[in-house]
Amino acid sequence: MSEKIRIGIVGASLGSFIGPVHLMAARLDNEFELVCGAFSRDAARSKAAGQAYRLSPERSYDSFEAMFACEKARPGDGMECVIIATPNDSHFGIAMHGLECGLHVLSDKPATRTLGEAKILMATLRDSDRIYGLTYTYSGYPSVREARAICRSGRLGPIRKVLVEYLQGWLSLPIEKDGNPQAAWRTDAAQAGPGGCVADIGVHALHLLEFVTDCKVARLRAEVSTIVRDRNLPDDFNALLRLDNGARGMISASQVAAGMGNTLRIRVYGDLGGLDWDQENPQFLTLRWPGARAEVLTAGTNNPALTDAGRLASRLPVGHPEGYLEALGNIYRDFAVSIRTKRHVDTLPSIADGVRGMQFIDSVLHSAAADSLWIDMTAPN
Repeated sequence: MSEKIRIGIVGASLGSFIGPVHLMAARLDNEFELVCGAFSRDAARSKAAGQAYRLSPERSYDSFEAMFACEKARPGDGMECVIIATPNDSHFGIAMHGLECGLHVLSDKPATRTLGEAKILMATLRDSDRIYGLTYTYSGYPSVREARAICRSGRLGPIRKVLVEYLQGWLSLPIEKDGNPQAAWRTDAAQAGPGGCVADIGVHALHLLEFVTDCKVARLRAEVSTIVRDRNLPDDFNALLRLDNGARGMISASQVAAGMGNTLRIRVYGDLGGLDWDQENPQFLTLRWPGARAEVLTAGTNNPALTDAGRLASRLPVGHPEGYLEALGNIYRDFAVSIRTKRHVDTLPSIADGVRGMQFIDSVLHSAAADSLWIDMTAPN
């Protein structure tokens, strides 16, 4: 096997949520090796995280700038990629600096804090030979890739209707005022950007819709709400959609649906049949046919009922549940293949997907501010 790809991460301090998850997923296919990190701006916290991850003390940094400079000067064993696992406001700066230093970049979503930044990043990547990916993790599930293959095969017929809902309940109370760090930055416009719920989970819903159906949102009409009193950013929104093939759709997302966990669900209907997938039961993809017939497909490497896309994204035989870590691992596997072949794998979310997400945030907020005006999303990037 060829040498592992050397990665450094920004974020992932001890006690953080998504950073350690990135590192677990990166190890699944034995493609990557963590060699350094800027885990925290606090030097002591960064050192402690580096020790926990079993890094040499000199390779734990208190800024990404110091990490990039020191690693670039190392004799042949410096980082080759940067993983961005930080709040939204820093994504753009880290990605741009990483590209300038010749690094490949894998970033948490959204790509940037603003649409303008995302367009600058896209223009930079046009002139770069570096690979850039976004962790729209839900597109890594085997059943989602199966759904994508089914839609593209024409088995459902022309797509007529798409419904995506993303319901969480963790912000149903003002926990950002009680010292919850995850809630604090997500409800702070300076760190999260202006979108709130739209940027945090709405862009996942948009990406899932366009990834699965191969249809683009052409126009939308949205309502945005801040339900919890004195919260600074939206925590609930609904958008009516018109897709570029003439289909109709809807995205409904909320972080104040008390009692809900992480319920991301997509339903797609053509003139011949439909499909239904729920992230909290990710092994199963339900196909619905005329006459109220239903067919349930189960992810698994040995399931002959699946397409190649579904089987290749699975890691275990039927009956062995796979989840979020494996889905993110598939994104990392696509990232590794893209780096090694110097060709962007089409299932790896790209900067184009990042720009679409930022365009979606702007369009939803613009529509809501104009009292649910229909907004065109077909303008060139």
